[in-house]
Amino acid sequence: MQSDNENQRRWAIILAGGEGRRLSSLTQRIAGDGRPKQFRAVLGDSSLIEQTRRRVRLSVADDQILAVVTRAHERYYGPLLEDMRQQNLVIQPDNRGTAAAILHSLLRLAKLARTASVAIFPSDHFVSNDRHFMRHVDQAFEVVRSRPELTVLLGIAPDSAETAYGWVEPGQPIATAHAGIFDVRRFWEKPSAETAKRLLDGAWLWNSFVMVARLSTLLGIIMVMVPELYRSFARVSSSLLTSAEERSVKRLYASIGVTDFSRDVLARCPINLAVLPVRGCERSDLGEPARVIDV
Repeated sequence: MQSDNENQRRWAIILAGGEGRRLSSLTQRIAGDGRPKQFRAVLGDSSLIEQTRRRVRLSVADDQILAVVTRAHERYYGPLLEDMRQQNLVIQPDNRGTAAAILHSLLRLAKLARTASVAIFPSDHFVSNDRHFMRHVDQAFEVVRSRPELTVLLGIAPDSAETAYGWVEPGQPIATAHAGIFDVRRFWEKPSAETAKRLLDGAWLWNSFVMVARLSTLLGIIMVMVPELYRSFARVSSSLLTSAEERSVKRLYASIGVTDFSRDVLARCPINLAVLPVRGCERSDLGEPARVIDV
C-alpha cells in the first residue's frame, strides 16, 4: 500500500507527438483523414491515446499525467484531451523526436513537482492486460524509490524474432527489494532477421519504451548525453508555464534537429539502467497494418 505522499510524487508523461506514418495507409482507410494513429480508434471504440490514459490512471492520478502533443494535431487531440488541465498539456510547435519531447516535459514538470518520480509511456501501443502491465510499473516506481539512481525500463518477453522493434539485453541481477530486476548490458535497434533470431534465443527482451525514473535522474542523463539539446532548452526554461512559453519554444524548436531518446540517450549510456521483464502480457506498437490485424 502506497502512502499519499508517495502517490503525490508519482507523475507520468504520455508521448503523443508523433506522425504515425507507418500505419497511415490503414488509418487513412479507417477514418478518411490524416490523423496519426494515437488519435484513432484503431482497436475498440476509443482512441489509442484515451486507452493509454486509462491504463496510466491505474498507477498515477489523472491530474499528475502530462501529455505531449504537436500543435499541428490540435484538431485531433483537442476533443480527446479537453478535460486535461492546461498545465498538463505540453504542446510542441513541431515534432523534433522523443528526446526533445521528453526534455520539454521534464523541465515543465520540474516547476510543478521537482521531487517527482516519473513514468514515460508511448501513446500508441496495444497492451493485452492493463492491470498486469501496470503492476510492473508500480514495481518500477518502488525500485526507483529505494534506488533513485536507477532508470527502470520495462522489457517485454518476446514471442517472435521481431525485426522492427528495439531489443534490450538483460545482464546481472540488481539488488533491490524486488527480485527480477537486471542491469542493461546493451541495446539493439531493429535487427536483421538472422540477428533477431539470435536475440530471441539469447533471452533478450523487447524494449517497450516504458520507463520509470526520478525526474532529476532523467534530466541528468539528458544533460550528459545530449548537452547541446539540454543547453538549448535550459535557455528557455524560465518561460515554461508562463504566457511567454509558446513564443520562446517556437523559436527553440525551429533551431534544433531531431533527437531520439532511445538511440541518442539511453543506448549511449547504459550506466544505472535496469530492465524489468514483463511476462504474461502481450504488447504491440501497432506500427504496421499486419500487426493491427494480428492483434
